[in-house]
Amino acid sequence: MHHWRKSSYSGDAANNCVELARTPGTVLLRESDEPHTVITTTPAALRALTRAARAGRFDQLSR
Repeated sequence: MHHWRKSSYSGDAANNCVELARTPGTVLLRESDEPHTVITTTPAALRALTRAARAGRFDQLSR
């Protein structure tokens, strides 16, 4: 069983958040309203995605 942590950006929303869990060498991601759908990635890939999002590299996708 994995220990899931809710994103601090989710606030108090019960079913509207992103959750993370760690396993040796991987990071698991899921949405609380779809707990059986899990994305597996590496810590390095998740850091790269987070840095790119913070840098605005995906901003044009919302336009």
